[in-house]
Amino acid sequence: MACCRITAGGGRLMLFSGKIVYHGSRLILAAVFIYSGLIKIQDVAAFAGEIANYQLFPYAWNYLIAAILPYLELLCGVLLLINRRVRPAVMVLTLLNLVFIVVLVSALSRGLDISCGCFNPDSANHNSLSTALWRDLGLLVLMVGTWVLHGIRCRLEVE
Repeated sequence: MACCRITAGGGRLMLFSGKIVYHGSRLILAAVFIYSGLIKIQDVAAFAGEIANYQLFPYAWNYLIAAILPYLELLCGVLLLINRRVRPAVMVLTLLNLVFIVVLVSALSRGLDISCGCFNPDSANHNSLSTALWRDLGLLVLMVGTWVLHGIRCRLEVE
């Protein structure tokens, strides 16, 4: 099914289903990253411990990453929520997500049995790394969809 149709006036409009998919993807991503950012902000030290479990960075870097990453996720989530600067927000989240995927694959290949630390640092029950990897791949699909549909939407508004 095409994503556009020609109207009597000659302008193009995104089909209703395309708008639903765009706004749905955008809002799901916003909710996920606002929630994720807020949870991590509440206990930065616990999140730094989760980052340290991956055994990738020097000790001090774990705290620096834990201090910056939640606010970046929160900012991008809010931008997606209010439908402003969507493409830059999605680009940042996509880059972060790709890094998360590489880190998860690294941890899986090294046989680490740790929690991903994504949504509840310092939690008694933890998600497996493979579950986190599948979730991140699903989020990546939403990010690509949001990027593409936002581009189509903006192009059609200009025409």
